[in-house]
Amino acid sequence: MGRRSDHTRPELREMIVSEGHRQISEVGFARFSAREVAKRIGYTIGTLYNVFGSYDQLLLAINGRTLDLWLANLERHLEGVEQGRLEAAIRAYFEFAIAHRHAWTALYDFRLSEGEEMPEVQRAKVEAITGVIIREITDELPAERSADAPELARSLLATVHGHCFFALNGTFALLGETDPVARALDRVEDALAAYR
Repeated sequence: MGRRSDHTRPELREMIVSEGHRQISEVGFARFSAREVAKRIGYTIGTLYNVFGSYDQLLLAINGRTLDLWLANLERHLEGVEQGRLEAAIRAYFEFAIAHRHAWTALYDFRLSEGEEMPEVQRAKVEAITGVIIREITDELPAERSADAPELARSLLATVHGHCFFALNGTFALLGETDPVARALDRVEDALAAYR
């Protein structure tokens, strides 16, 4: 295939990320192919590496799109909710993971190559999602315990994530658990009760 120059660099970046996100959402991280992304948008694999610099940076950009969608989904679920906001956030966590199963698991399946550092923009996207949870947990705690919210949020995110992952991979079904969301909510309430 000959060299093309039909698009600007920002246009190329958007095309690549959009197609990459579509593909990873469809086939998952293990079957993701940068070469297939290039083929689908009508460019060479070299163009992808020219735009992103490396496979890792390409995957970070695709995962960044998932994080953006996740944050928007979370905020949308919380919009206008007066009572039970933390529960709404937890339910949104499960709903997003189920609706975007492959893209969501790609966030955790992908590892940066040794020596590569997480770009600040990617770190900020993760912190934005965590920040929503910290905000909601802070509102659930007595004022004198609000300083504990960040540490508690990380722990509760791990709890909810574990329940969600077990629900998606079938482990809970094997264990006979029929309502993993309710069990995650129970564990969160147990932890909050201890802090109250």
